[in-house]
Amino acid sequence: MKEFRVIIPEENYAILEFKQDELPGIAVINKSLKEFEPKEVFSWHCSIMLQFKNLIENGMPHESDRSKAEEFEDWLDEEIKGESKEKPNALFLGRITWNATRELIWRVYDPEKTNELLNTLIETKEYDLPFDYRIESDNEWKLAKWHLDNCK
Repeated sequence: MKEFRVIIPEENYAILEFKQDELPGIAVINKSLKEFEPKEVFSWHCSIMLQFKNLIENGMPHESDRSKAEEFEDWLDEEIKGESKEKPNALFLGRITWNATRELIWRVYDPEKTNELLNTLIETKEYDLPFDYRIESDNEWKLAKWHLDNCK
């Protein structure tokens, strides 16, 4: 088994504003992952898509939904990363808000733990906003390319 020395970078964010299908979007991307190595340690891409119910103009969430999403995001971030700050199970890549949705993205070391957490959450229905998720193998970080290429 290959061993790696991994230094977990401090999170540092870039804010990206974009337009897609005539609707505005905002992405908050952890730009410290741009130069992160060895990427293969966190080779799984976890994307959680929240669905907003209460909207203001242009598909953006009302403050009530935004508050729920941020509280949920903070909780998920702690749970997905795990207890160890030195050896987390995941690195937070970013969040994208667009067209009544918010996508939360992590790069994950052990997908089983994250999958188990999210399945349990869905089974117990202990969440305020509807969501779905995907965890995909992505050794070369191709699914993170747009995010990292567009942050400065």
